[in-house]
Amino acid sequence: MANTITPSSSEPEMTQVKSYGATTLVTAEQTTSNTSGAAPNNNAVLTDIDEPELVALGIRKLEAQNVHWYSYLLTVDFWLVILIGQILSLCITATNTFSSFLSEQGTSIPAIQTIFVYALIFLVYFPTALYKTGGPRKFFQQTWRNSWKYFILSFLDVEGNYFTVLAYRYTNLLSAQLLNFWSIVCVVIISFALLKVRYKWFQIGGILICCGGMGILLASDHITGSNGGPGVNMLKGDLFGLLGATLYGISNVYEEWFVSKRPVYEVLSFLGFFGVIINGVQAAIFDRQAATDATWNGPVAGYLVGYTVAMLIFYSLAPLILRMGSAAFFDISLLTANFWGVIVGVKVFHYVIHFMYPIAFVCIILGLVVYFLAGSVLGDSKKPWLGADQSEGVAGVGTAKLKALNAARKKALADREAGARV
Repeated sequence: MANTITPSSSEPEMTQVKSYGATTLVTAEQTTSNTSGAAPNNNAVLTDIDEPELVALGIRKLEAQNVHWYSYLLTVDFWLVILIGQILSLCITATNTFSSFLSEQGTSIPAIQTIFVYALIFLVYFPTALYKTGGPRKFFQQTWRNSWKYFILSFLDVEGNYFTVLAYRYTNLLSAQLLNFWSIVCVVIISFALLKVRYKWFQIGGILICCGGMGILLASDHITGSNGGPGVNMLKGDLFGLLGATLYGISNVYEEWFVSKRPVYEVLSFLGFFGVIINGVQAAIFDRQAATDATWNGPVAGYLVGYTVAMLIFYSLAPLILRMGSAAFFDISLLTANFWGVIVGVKVFHYVIHFMYPIAFVCIILGLVVYFLAGSVLGDSKKPWLGADQSEGVAGVGTAKLKALNAARKKALADREAGARV
């Protein structure tokens, strides 16, 4: 649901004034003659103003600021989106670590362990959705028409996970990681073709620098001989990896489109619901024997809990970076997961870190910074498919629409104070 500005007794009454095609807001006191000389009424309230006009005013105010090529780097949003990206990378590292622990215990049940993730997502966000919408009946009345779209999103997400894990069984580590680059290519192509995203030269340069950093990581793995050696069936594994990366790319763009238009609790509720069903069917077909042969003990239960919690954090934060940034930025942010994995490996699995790893990490972070050297204070939060005034989007956390509403609100308060001083 989009957040709307409701009248408040502590805010001034506002009146729209049309001036040369531009909509401006002024206090009610400024539109009436002050013949009595009475002091302005500071307890005036906001009148109803069309949200699109209010958002348009806020966006114009934000974009009219005197900006430089580094302006976005000075905003809180930039540092927040960088931080969220690295938290997501750490979540990926945590899930890989817990999966390694499970393998050491003789437990390899990728489909089953992911069921717990989708179930927990549903249990966390579905009650929130019911509360926000006023109960099950209203929730399904408002959202069921989009259920088939959510099913597609869940299917892409589940199968992206499944085929990526399957690729590691047949091909080597180096080949599987190289194929992950295809996900970034898919995101850029789909966003450009379907969502009308037009990447700036700084953004393209940032993506290429991040990919170069990842290339350094892969080169160091090859030099140290930690690329996994020959795979069981390289062609089969590479095809699975290519399919998994493609599905990941499509699902990331699809989720960015969804969370820009719908509340996060709604998107994650359906993702969890359909994820459990799809993964349950898949586990019943492919993981039955693996579940029978698996080791079930206290440590395994602990590793499953750790894996599930890490994935819950990942799925909860992903919509924020997709709103504040983009699917492309989301993908390149996750490239640092390999570096964090090595750091954990040094402490847990006694890996020896290669000198090229810190260089690669710095290179990737530099690419993330370069990506946002576009001179806009809104960054990637303003989505082209939502319209110039973002009227087709939701006013949720991290969206340009909410930023615009807040900017217009601040302008209204500033106008009130200016009117009170006259």
